Amino acid sequence: MTNSLRPHGHGRTPLPPAETPEPARGVPSPRTSHRPGSNTAAAPGTAPVKQRDAFFDNAKYLAIVFVAMGHAWEPLTDHSRAAEALYMVVYTFHMPAFILISGYFSRSFDMRPDRLRRLVTGVAVPYVLFEVAYSLFKRWADDDPSHPISLLDPWYLTWFLVALFVWRMTVPLWKVVRWPVPLALAVAVLASVSPDIGDDLDLQRVLQFLPFFVVGLFMKPEHFQLLRRREVRILSVPVFAVALLFAYWAGPRMNSAWFYHRDSAQELGAPWWAGLVMTLALFGSSLVLTSCFFAWVPGRRTWFTVLGAGTLYGYLLHGFLAKGSRFWGWYDDYTWLHQPLGEIFLTVFAATLITVLCTPPVQRMFRFAMEPKMEWAFKRDAAELARERARS
Repeated sequence: MTNSLRPHGHGRTPLPPAETPEPARGVPSPRTSHRPGSNTAAAPGTAPVKQRDAFFDNAKYLAIVFVAMGHAWEPLTDHSRAAEALYMVVYTFHMPAFILISGYFSRSFDMRPDRLRRLVTGVAVPYVLFEVAYSLFKRWADDDPSHPISLLDPWYLTWFLVALFVWRMTVPLWKVVRWPVPLALAVAVLASVSPDIGDDLDLQRVLQFLPFFVVGLFMKPEHFQLLRRREVRILSVPVFAVALLFAYWAGPRMNSAWFYHRDSAQELGAPWWAGLVMTLALFGSSLVLTSCFFAWVPGRRTWFTVLGAGTLYGYLLHGFLAKGSRFWGWYDDYTWLHQPLGEIFLTVFAATLITVLCTPPVQRMFRFAMEPKMEWAFKRDAAELARERARS
C-alpha cells in the first residue's frame, strides 16, 4: 500500500484471499478437512463431499476482525497509551497470520493453466478494480481531484493483492532452493536497508513480509496441530500479557511504522543497521504471537466459520469506511470517541461491521468483482479438456 500512511497512519491490513487454490499432494485442500488423519467418507459410486476446514476459516475470520479493530484504533493511538499498546500487539501478528495462511494454501501452485487463471481472476482483477475504486473514492471523499489512478502505486489496502500475486508466482522457486526461509529472511533484511527500492508496487512490503509467506508454504498440518495443544494455549496467555506490557512501555518510545514493513530503516530516520535488527526482532516476535493466536483459534465449526470464506470481501470493502471516517473528520468531530466508552464502542462497531461484510449475501453481491469467472478471456487448455473428457 503506497498510500501507506506514515507513523500512526496505517496503510492496509490484508486478509487472505477468498479463492482457494488446489493443494499439493499430501496437503489438504481448503475445501477439504485439513486435520491430520481426517477422512471424508462418500457413498459408493459418488464423489467425496468436499468441505472446508473449520480451523482455517475461523482463523481468517478472527484475523480480519483484528484488522478492522486495528484500523478503528489507529486514530486513538496519539492520545491513548492503552490503545497504542493494543494496536502494536495486534499489528505484530494479524498480517503475519494472514500471510502465513496464504502461503500454506499456495503450496500447490505450479503454473498450471487453471491455477494461473484463478490467480488472475481472484487476485489480479480484484486489484485493478479496487485500486481504481479506492482512487476514485479518495478523489471524492477527500476532496482531492488530482489524486492519480496508478496500478503501479497501490493505495491503502490493495497492496496485499499485489504482494500475494508476486509471492504466489515465486512458489516454484522456493520449492527448489535449499534454505527457503533463511533466504526469504535475507531478502527482507536487504529490503529494510534499501531506501532506493521506491514505492512501485509497494515492493518494500512485498519483500519485508515475504518470510511469513515462505514459512506458511512449508508448514504441514501437524504443525498447526502442535500449535493447538493445551500446553501452547496455556503458555500463550502470559506471552500475550508480556507483549502488552512491553507495548505499553514501548509505545511512546517506538515508531509504530516499523510494524507496517512499508519503509526502509533510513526512510524511518534510523541508521541502516536498525533495519537488520528490527526485521529479525519483528520476525521472531510476529511468529511467537501468531503461534499464540493460532493456539486459541477453535477447530470446530462455530457461528462465524462460514464467514471465513468472505474475509477478502470484508477486508477490501471495510476500507472505504475506515478511510472515510478520517476524510470526514469523525474522530475530530465526535471527541467522545476518544474516551474509554468511545473506544469500546469503536471496537464493537468495527467487529460488527467486518462481520456483516463477510456474510454470504455480501459475497454474492460483490462476487462479480472478487471472483469473476471471465471464461471469455482465456483459452481452453488441452490438458484440462482431456481431464474433462476422462471424467465424463
